[in-house]
Amino acid sequence: MNKLFYIIFVVLTTTFTWSLSAQGKAPNHFDKKAFIEKRNAYIIEEVGLSPEEAAIFIPLSNELLDKKYEIDRTCRKYFRSIKKKETPTDSEYTEAVDCYLRSQKEIANLEQVYYKKFRKILSPEQVYNYRWAEIRFVHEFMQKRGKRK
Repeated sequence: MNKLFYIIFVVLTTTFTWSLSAQGKAPNHFDKKAFIEKRNAYIIEEVGLSPEEAAIFIPLSNELLDKKYEIDRTCRKYFRSIKKKETPTDSEYTEAVDCYLRSQKEIANLEQVYYKKFRKILSPEQVYNYRWAEIRFVHEFMQKRGKRK
């Protein structure tokens, strides 16, 4: 399960990092709003959410995504700064890994809180399907994005 969260984390982090670096470059510009809209539509369809469920669940899901992104922001900046250095020190590498591990713990705790909220809205099967829909959407999104380049 941790491996699954790691994969999702890496893909989402990469996607949002690309969006930040691509701003202002017309052909590769990442439209976060369009991404979220496509993601939400995909989740609604794949999970089989009713309009009532979607009205409650989707904002909560988006809130979780935003909070996970914010948690990881510091680490992303730190990783980029190390990448730019010619010869990073061992302590810088150690701090980067420690930052990543701290953020993963915080994200895991946050997901536990939100999954309890999700279970108040959705059935266990829908919560399970949501998790896999998230993974599939990001995977498909990255494949399509890669084909365009």
